[in-house]
Amino acid sequence: MYDQPRANPSLAAMTFDQMLERVRYEGAHPTRERAEEAVRTVLAALGRQITGDERVDLAQCLPVEAALTLTAQVPDSEHLTGWGFVKDLAERTGTTPAVARWATGAVLAVVARLAGPDLLARLLRRLPGGYALLFGQAELRRPEPATA
Repeated sequence: MYDQPRANPSLAAMTFDQMLERVRYEGAHPTRERAEEAVRTVLAALGRQITGDERVDLAQCLPVEAALTLTAQVPDSEHLTGWGFVKDLAERTGTTPAVARWATGAVLAVVARLAGPDLLARLLRRLPGGYALLFGQAELRRPEPATA
């Protein structure tokens, strides 16, 4: 009956309403509607940045409504850095980079928990620099050899 264990069964089973409440709490949003707006805009922006198996695997970890928002986006040919992601989101939503960064952090912290550490590591390897901090993770880089 339970021959396929899941890494985080309680988090994987999160409903969209539970996700919104978690984002509302993490982002200190005054209403559920503001939290939903943040979830939809951040996931749409993320959907433009990730491709391949990581995109499919992440969609499977999310509640259906969130997965549809993520996968409805056509991936961009230009991959943005983490800071570029925040600036692009601010421009698209008509907010400041600080507000966009706050919303991104609240949403991606919940996404990171739903994805689990293995998928999150895969996502971060595929994305340009700067995304780890957006997901609430340390940005660790291998030292580059010094050029003479």
